[in-house]
Amino acid sequence: MLAPPTSGHHWCEARPIRHIVNPVGDTSGGLRADRVAIVTGGSRGVGAEVIRRLADLEYAVVVNYAHDQQAAESIVEAILAGGGAAVAVRADVTDELDVERMFDETIAVFGAIDAVVHTVRGHLETKRLRDTAIDEFDALCRMSLRANLIVNGLAARHVRDGGAIVNVITTVGEPALPYYAAQAIVTAAIEALTQVLAVELRDRDIAVNAVALEVDQPISPGTTAELIAHLVHKDRHGVPGQVIHPSS
Repeated sequence: MLAPPTSGHHWCEARPIRHIVNPVGDTSGGLRADRVAIVTGGSRGVGAEVIRRLADLEYAVVVNYAHDQQAAESIVEAILAGGGAAVAVRADVTDELDVERMFDETIAVFGAIDAVVHTVRGHLETKRLRDTAIDEFDALCRMSLRANLIVNGLAARHVRDGGAIVNVITTVGEPALPYYAAQAIVTAAIEALTQVLAVELRDRDIAVNAVALEVDQPISPGTTAELIAHLVHKDRHGVPGQVIHPSS
């Protein structure tokens, strides 16, 4: 385990693991699992459902959270009680050093990373473009664009060949809805990032996709998680670079 930093950055705390699926020896002192997935925002909502679904598919799962440690640990405990493999890791997805440590901790514990599902999304109060303060837009970009760039960039470095990356995004639909200009800008950028990264990682057989959840057509977290599990699983049949709209 790495020592906590002395700087102001948040430390990624890996919670204890009591069971590993199909462990194999690791001379570095860690334990390995057949398939390993990191899910950002894994303590609640869509992220929590994705964690449960991947655990059912016998993935060792990393439950990332920023604030709600109790919720993250509750999910981990439930997975461990069912004979699965899980660890909770606190990390701010807008902080590159935090996210890098989360990836390092995952590899130290499980030996590798096969899938990264990024479910953290920024939100902005609906308002006309003329009424949107630049500080509000900056905050949305930090939580959405910056976080996606950090998480996807590190996933591209660390995910094993044949793996998968899935970004969950908020879309304003077609035609675009009024009062969502800032969100529309951010969504278009993340869709482009997803498509470009899919091309960059094609030679390594890493599938990169986005799941777009429309603001005016709610869909259950369970349905979304089922789709994401299909995209992540090794027998997937998705189209790399595709932005999928489950509500359509």
